[in-house]
Amino acid sequence: MVTTTDDKGNKSLTGGMMKRQNEHQGITNFIDVKSIDEYSSRLERLGGKIVMPKTAVPGMGYFATCLDTENNSFAIWETNSEAK
Repeated sequence: MVTTTDDKGNKSLTGGMMKRQNEHQGITNFIDVKSIDEYSSRLERLGGKIVMPKTAVPGMGYFATCLDTENNSFAIWETNSEAK
């Protein structure tokens, strides 16, 4: 996990890094949302696609992997310490 602070010492951006699983693996940007379910529905209504549905990261939250209308991949993240 990576946590940053601004110039006043306030918590700023957070994230994580891991080794590539294979040499062709790309980067996935995660966007923090209040609700995976709500934003998955909105994404599909606007023409995007969910390619990996809501998935739990136990004790941390949920994510879903998506494609926008131009087939760019990204993920959405919902923090929830009770995820199982």
